Amino acid sequence: MNGHTKFQAERVSRLNPYVPGEQPRDRDYIKLNANENPYPPSPAVLQAVLQTLRDNPMATARYPDPDSLDLKKAIASLLNRTGGVLARAVVAGGAVSPSPGDALGFEVTPEMIFCGNGSDEVLSFVFYAFFDGDRPLITLEHTYSFYPVYGLYYGIPLKAVPLTPRWQVDVSGVAEAAGAADSGVILPNPNAPTGIALSREEVRGLLRRCPPDRAVVIDEAYADFGGESCLGLLPEFPNLVIVRTFSKSLSGAGLRLGYAVASGELCRVLTQVKNSFNHFPLDALTQRAGIAACSDPAWYAANAAKIASERDSLAAFLRDRGWLVLPSSANFLFTQKPGHSGRALYGRLRDQGILVRRFDIPGIEDFLRITVGTAAQMAALKEALG
Repeated sequence: MNGHTKFQAERVSRLNPYVPGEQPRDRDYIKLNANENPYPPSPAVLQAVLQTLRDNPMATARYPDPDSLDLKKAIASLLNRTGGVLARAVVAGGAVSPSPGDALGFEVTPEMIFCGNGSDEVLSFVFYAFFDGDRPLITLEHTYSFYPVYGLYYGIPLKAVPLTPRWQVDVSGVAEAAGAADSGVILPNPNAPTGIALSREEVRGLLRRCPPDRAVVIDEAYADFGGESCLGLLPEFPNLVIVRTFSKSLSGAGLRLGYAVASGELCRVLTQVKNSFNHFPLDALTQRAGIAACSDPAWYAANAAKIASERDSLAAFLRDRGWLVLPSSANFLFTQKPGHSGRALYGRLRDQGILVRRFDIPGIEDFLRITVGTAAQMAALKEALG
């Protein structure tokens, strides 16, 4: 192991850290490799942060609210107003409401929100709170690569269920594996890196077949771009935990703000874990920025809709030129050009100043994951691919 020292604990040698997308410093690339939002946050966010510093210079000298109460209220309000899918939210006269298919049918309350320092920290607490090392945690063969990292970190074995030949989640296979092991489940919806989403009814069917006393975690990092959120299933399934983030649809990757939505009982368990690790995970300015972001859903709904439109345009462009493009409900495409090396395509784009993501993993090594950017960025990408 690189960096090994005789002073480290033995368990450190077993860790296999997550490797993020390339963060370039040598030139100004078009950066389409980290699933960041290409649009800036609402002007209300900058105004709120500056006003906080002007009106309360001691904001950074005092500890922040450890429970993020005002932020939880703002997140709950945002979810109730949008139904959890910004790209389809109805904006009229500045007011925002869920599309008919996304209306929740109940009210998300602040007690149902748990906040953390990015959704990755929230996921870490979820692993610690709800899964044990005495049975495998059920996940997918090709999915978010932080899950096995946390499995190693906490000593939780993972059982990966293969995707179908069409790269879709094998709902029956996941349910059967969970039942056989009497175990919990974690999966993204839409899945990463494929971008393919399960419908709400498919997730409901999965939950009905999973052990009712084991947690099922649905990671909705990308749900705002056109999938079906499973927030509406929370009253029906007390074992359901939904993890979401400000990093994608809310242009907040630099804020490090994520959250879980679950029953008040499960949120209290997560809070117990958090307070045993770091009582103050969210700084005062991040909390204020998050509240301001939630106050302007129309801004983010418009951007999410633009991203979804550019995604579909890029998918059509690629298919017309012989690329295999998986159907995506996220802010990225997972695609390959048959007969071409993914490594070579990645290198050619990089040479032209465009960064995309490639995973050196058997079975998907020739795919590229391309984050959807602005219209100008997508035009440059199309020219480079041509």
